[in-house]
Amino acid sequence: MSYALGIDLGTTYSSAAIHRDGRVQVVELGTRSAAIPSVVLLRDDTVLAGEAAQRRSGTEPRRVAREFKRRIGDPTPVLVESTPYSAEALTARLLGWIVERVVEREGGRPASVAISHPANWGPYKVDLLRQAIRLADLDDVELVTEPEAAAIHYASQERVEPGSSIAVYDLGGGTFDAAVLRKSSDEGRDSFESLGRPEGIERLGGIDFDAAVISHVTRVLGGTVEELDPDDSVALQALTRLRQDCVDAKEALSTDVDVSIPVLLPNVQTDVRLTRSELESMIRPALVDSLTTLRRAIRSAGMEPEEISTILLVGGSSRIPLVAQLVGNEFGRPVALDTDPTNSVALGTALVAARQIEDEATDHDTAGHDTTDVTGAPAAAIPSTPPASESDLEPEPDPKPEPEPEPETQTEPALEPEIEPHLTDGGPSSRTPVLVGAGLAVVAALVAGYLVFRGSGGDPDPVQAAPPPTEISTSGPEPTAGPDPTTGSEGDALGNGDDVEAAVDAPAPTPCPDAPATACITDLIVEADGSLTATYVTSGYTPELEPVSDHIHFYFDSVVGDDERNAGTAGSGGDWRLWDAPNPFRATGGEQGRTGYTIADADAVGAEQLCSIVADPNHAVVPGTGNCMAIPRP
Repeated sequence: MSYALGIDLGTTYSSAAIHRDGRVQVVELGTRSAAIPSVVLLRDDTVLAGEAAQRRSGTEPRRVAREFKRRIGDPTPVLVESTPYSAEALTARLLGWIVERVVEREGGRPASVAISHPANWGPYKVDLLRQAIRLADLDDVELVTEPEAAAIHYASQERVEPGSSIAVYDLGGGTFDAAVLRKSSDEGRDSFESLGRPEGIERLGGIDFDAAVISHVTRVLGGTVEELDPDDSVALQALTRLRQDCVDAKEALSTDVDVSIPVLLPNVQTDVRLTRSELESMIRPALVDSLTTLRRAIRSAGMEPEEISTILLVGGSSRIPLVAQLVGNEFGRPVALDTDPTNSVALGTALVAARQIEDEATDHDTAGHDTTDVTGAPAAAIPSTPPASESDLEPEPDPKPEPEPEPETQTEPALEPEIEPHLTDGGPSSRTPVLVGAGLAVVAALVAGYLVFRGSGGDPDPVQAAPPPTEISTSGPEPTAGPDPTTGSEGDALGNGDDVEAAVDAPAPTPCPDAPATACITDLIVEADGSLTATYVTSGYTPELEPVSDHIHFYFDSVVGDDERNAGTAGSGGDWRLWDAPNPFRATGGEQGRTGYTIADADAVGAEQLCSIVADPNHAVVPGTGNCMAIPRP
C-alpha cells in the first residue's frame, strides 16, 4: 500500500511521519526515540546520521557536523575532517539518510514527499533547501512552512471553525517562528491561509538555552574548565558528556524544580545545582523577544490579539512551563500546546504530502504549495544507493544558487564538498571555514569560556561571555546572524501569494570581506509597496545604538562613489541610514523610529546597489567591512 512521507528537518532533531490508509503516524527513526539528532558523521565512504553519529561524536568529533540548518544561507563552509562542506550538502546527507531509513522500514518508497521549512526563510534559503533536496536525489517534493504544517496537524486533532485565526508560536531547537493563519474550507480539508507576513528569530531555540546552562556551569566551576587540554581525548569525552548532562538538566526542569548536574572532568568531580527559577531568569529575556516577534506577526496580519482564537505552541522548547505562562499573560488568549509538540510539524507535513497523492489522482489539481522539480511522476524518486559514496567525498566546489531560479534551467549542484573557502559564482562569499564536531566545538567553547546565550536584536544576557572566534560554530551562536525573516516570499507555500507576485528578488550579493568585524547583506527584495527589505548578517560585534556603539550604515552605491568613507561622518556626506536592529533592514520598523529605503529613494539618486558597512560610535565607517547587492528591478 502506498504512503506519503513528511519530513521535519530540525536544527537539533529531525523527525518523519507517514500517512497511509487515512492515518498519520510518526516513524521511529531512532532506536530510543522517533526523532533523531540532526547530526551526521562522514568517514571514508560511510555516512552515519542520528543516534549513531551522536554516539561517535565523542571519539571522532572532527568527522561530525551538527546544527548546520542554522548555517543554510551562511556562505561560510563547515569543516568536517578538514574538508569544507556547504550547509545544504550536509542537509542532503541527513535527508538522504532519513529517506533511506523510512524506505527500509516501510518496505518501499513513498508515493509523495513533503518537507517543511521555517516560515521566515526568504527565496535564497528556500532555494538552497531545493538544492539539498536535489542532492538527496528526490523529485516532486512539496515544500510547506513549519507553522502551516503544525496548524494542519492541530486541526486534525481539534475542531477549528472555518474563518477562525490561529497564531502559531513555534519554538524549536534552533529557531523561532511566529505566524498567523486562518482556517479555510477546501473541499472538506483542513486548509489554512497565511495572514500578513511570518516573523521569526533565526537564532533562538533549545540549543541557546543549552548554552545558557553550560555557561552557568562553567562560571560555577571557575577556571577549572580552562585548565583542560583541548587535545586530550579523555578531556574531550568528559566535556562532551558534560554538555549532554546540561541538556538533560534543562529538559528535566520542565517537570522538576531543581536538578544536580554531574561534573566528571579529569581535574574535578562535583555536582552543580540548578533550579528552575535560575533557568527561567537566563532564558526570560529571549522569550520576551519571542513575544515581541509574535505580536509583530499578529500586527502584520492586520489583527489585534483579541481577534486570535487560539495561540498554538509547537516545537520541543515550547514545553518549558515559562513559555505558556508568558504567552498567556501577554496576549490574554487561549493557549494550546499541541498533543505532540516535538513531532507536530512532521505529522502535519505528512498530511500535506498525502494531499499531493489526492491531487495527482484528480488531474494534478495542486493545493497551492511550493513544489520542487515537479515532474508529474507518481512517486518520489528515492536513491537506490546510500546517500554517499567514496566518490562523493572527493573535493569539488559546491556552487550556490541565484535566488528563486527556474528548476528546469538551474545548473545541477554537486554533492561533493567545497574545496575553496571562497565562492566564485557571484553568491555570498565564504569566510573562514567553521570547525564543527560535537566534542571539538564544546571543548573549544568551554575551554575559551565562549559559550553565549543571546536573544533577538543582539542584546546579550547579562551573564554571557565574549563572542566566539570564527572557527567555533556549534556551541556558541554567531554574534547577530540575523534571520532571513519576513520577506513576504513564502506566500506560495501558504496559499497567499498575492504579495509575493508583486515582490522582486535580487541577484546574489557581492562577497563579504574577511575582516574582524563585518556587516553584509545576504538577501534583498522589493516589497509589493515598493519598500526595500534587506536581510543581513554581522560578525565580530553586536550592533548597538542605545547606547551608541559599533553599528551598521546602509547606503546606496551612487552616494559614496569610489570611497566607502562617504557613507559616514568622515566622508563628504550623503544619505546613509543608521541601523542596529531588528533584522531585516526595512523601510519602517527600526528601533527609535529609524527608517530604511524604498525603491523610489533608489531611483531618486540613480542607485544600482544597496550596500552595508560597519560604523563606529562616531558614525565613521570602517572600509572593507561590508558588501553590496544589486537592487532588483521588475
